[in-house]
Amino acid sequence: MVSTFRRYFTRHMNALRIASWGMPDELRQGPVIVYSNHPAWWDAAVYILTADRFFPAYESYAPIDAAMLKQYGIFGRIGAFGVDLESPRGAADFLKAGAEILSASDRALWITAQGRFSDVRERPLGLKPGVARLVERAPDCMVLPLAIEYGFWLERGAEAFIAFGDPMRGQDLLSLARPARLERLENELTTMLDHLSADVQSRDPSRFRSVLEGHAGVGGLYDGWRRMAAALRGRVFDPSHEGRAS
Repeated sequence: MVSTFRRYFTRHMNALRIASWGMPDELRQGPVIVYSNHPAWWDAAVYILTADRFFPAYESYAPIDAAMLKQYGIFGRIGAFGVDLESPRGAADFLKAGAEILSASDRALWITAQGRFSDVRERPLGLKPGVARLVERAPDCMVLPLAIEYGFWLERGAEAFIAFGDPMRGQDLLSLARPARLERLENELTTMLDHLSADVQSRDPSRFRSVLEGHAGVGGLYDGWRRMAAALRGRVFDPSHEGRAS
């Protein structure tokens, strides 16, 4: 199933890149909560590909809007579970399901903590309180912030950018009252998003490591002409935007 998302991603996106400073630390055995902002529909695919690349020893799960899960049933086959985001009952179900998932040491729960699509520049982030309360149900977990951003650089397809923050121990977070705990989680993610945005704006690929590469070039008649021009001049065709066709 991961291979399906990998093919889909590389067909429609140019690359998945991780900030050099945002590589995840090697974690000790134990449940993990990864929480992030929620800038786009592509976040689900980024979760799947990132989990496969950096947390292969973990079973990964993620809550998803129940209505959305009905529309994209394929996510249910790879660890997504439906949550009613508009009701108190939905919040209680999220905490119950999250606690059950995190009861095993080899599981990771990935959460779009804003609970809605939101522009990457929006401040404050407005994280939902459930991510802070979940720690109470899984005090032995490690909590990792994950910043996500998308942008267009030189190629036709968009670039997906990610960065992990420093892991926080659930026990340490429990020493804070709920409002302070939520504020700590939000501040950590906000700082990372600001750092990641600065690197994305630089348009400098050396600041990132490539996780997955798509297909460069525009395709169709445009690339066909460039390929023919390169062949006539005895040159190897480079489909990237900066590649030479003549």
